[in-house]
This record gives sequence, C-alpha cells and structure tokens, in this order.
Amino acid sequence: MPTGLATVAAAKETAEDSLLDKDNVVGVGVGYKVKDGVQTSTAAVVVLVSQKLPTDLVGSGQAIPKTVDRKPTDVMEVGDLFAGGTMAPQEVDALALTRRVRPVRPGYSVGHYKITAGTIGAGCYDIAPLPGVPRRYYILSNNHVLANSNDARIGDPILQPGPFDGGTLPADAIGRLSRFVPITFDGSCNYVDAAVAEVPFDQIDRDIYWNGYPRSAAKAADVGMLLKKTGRTTSFTTGRVTAVGATVNVNYGGGRIAKFCNQIVTTDMSDGGDSGSLVLDTDNNPVGLLFAGSSVATILNPIALVQLALKVRVWP
Repeated sequence: MPTGLATVAAAKETAEDSLLDKDNVVGVGVGYKVKDGVQTSTAAVVVLVSQKLPTDLVGSGQAIPKTVDRKPTDVMEVGDLFAGGTMAPQEVDALALTRRVRPVRPGYSVGHYKITAGTIGAGCYDIAPLPGVPRRYYILSNNHVLANSNDARIGDPILQPGPFDGGTLPADAIGRLSRFVPITFDGSCNYVDAAVAEVPFDQIDRDIYWNGYPRSAAKAADVGMLLKKTGRTTSFTTGRVTAVGATVNVNYGGGRIAKFCNQIVTTDMSDGGDSGSLVLDTDNNPVGLLFAGSSVATILNPIALVQLALKVRVWP
C-alpha cells in the first residue's frame, strides 16, 4: 500500500463490509478524491458504484456517507464489472490481434478449446533458484481464458488463436492447461484469476507485441501511475491507476459473482477479449494481469500475486 494511503486503507477495511452491502456498490478501494475530473491530493476511501444516482432516488440507508472512520469518501461510477470486460470478445476489426502466430506472442488471441477468446499475457517459467535451468515454459493468462472459469481439466488443449477467432483442434493447439487458481463464488476473497498452459520452448516468445520485454518481475501500483498493455481486442492502449487495494464484485455470468480483494482499478483500457493481458508501467515493469472491467474501468490482479499463486516467473 502506498505510504500516503495507509491511513485511509485502515478506514476502508473497517467500513468495507457495510459499504459493499449497499445497493449499487460494486467495490471499495483507496485513492484520491477527484474534483471536476481532476485528481486532488486528498486521500479517500473510493466507493465504486454501478451508477451515480440523485440523492432523492437513493433508498433509505443506501446513501454513501461523506466520511468513514473520519476519512473522506469519493464515489466513482464504474458500471457493472464483468470478467473479460463485456464477457464476450468483440468482433474482429483491423486492429484486433486475432491471427495465428508461431511462435505465439503475448498480446495475441488465445483460449481453452471450449471458450471464445482471450489474450496471451506473457511467457513464463517455473520459479526455481537462480541461476538454474527451467524445465517447463508456459503461456500466462486468466483462469477464465485458459481454464474455462474452473470448468476444465489439467491437460486440456489450448488454441491459438482462440476458438472465436477461428482456432480449431488439432491444427491450432499450441499447448495444454498446466495449472490454474480456482475461482470461488461463495463470498470469500479471491486474489487472482490466473492460469498457465505449458507450451514447447520454441513456440513462445516473451516479447509483447508493441510493448517489448518485461524489465523486472513486478512493480507495485500507485494511484495516478500511467500504464500500458497490448490485448487481443483493443490492441495497444494506455490507462491510469485510479484506486488500489480494492475489493470488487465481478460478474462471471450465469448468476455467478466472485469477490476479489486487493485489486487494482484503472481507467478504461480494455474490452471483451483483452482478458489475460499483462499490464506494464511506461518503463515496462509488470504491474498487473487484466481480468475484468466495464465500459469505464478496468480491473487488474497485482502481478506479484499472480506469479506467487502459480509459482512462475515472467522475468528474468
């Protein structure tokens, strides 16, 4: 947690459950108050709502308090949050990275053989003492991209491009699902939506299309930080961190809502099909793994948590 936000982070923890119980609230994080579209220096508990409503339309007891635990709040309208942005990848246009590429390259379309399509985030390998000789190499992306939101078996084929983009078995199989972090839908905290698929070493490149190679293992997000990513649908985009340490409720379809804790919220920098993109700062340090969002916000797993959960490295 950035030093300047530590005191409001404590207030957020105290008030989180009561705020999330309110109608229209989809998340709670910490950041800085925004006034007239400009970020100020006032640290605040950031309350994410699906829609800002006039006070007279807010139900009894449902209004967001102006302070919690004597710390100011700021209400941010983000819409409803969906895994994959809009849950379905957008139709192909001239910018979409949907073609078959060999070796496969981060930024391009990929997917479990039963899903639509997402994005290759990075090439990675097993955590082991340095120096050493890695034994296996992987594609990194989301659980809902490579493991069909838990509904997959280890060893299932992974296609590049994803099925929505014309990938078929066996011609476009690039690897097999190796491991994933299960997503829970019981109200307990999830921290990552992540999975890896094992691929032959000569069939994966770590050079992210239009972004280059990661320059470190991870960098912690800070509010206001500028970010960039390359993804299957919206190609190269940039964004800015608006909240950190966020707890958000994410819709996975079929009535399934998953609670994610300690997440990064950014401005809109993605659309359906960009799930799995590795998000970097402007110096190419990995910051997060893109997995959810709306038309106005994008949600990232901290990349350090992703690597720890899957026991992989994206660098060196």
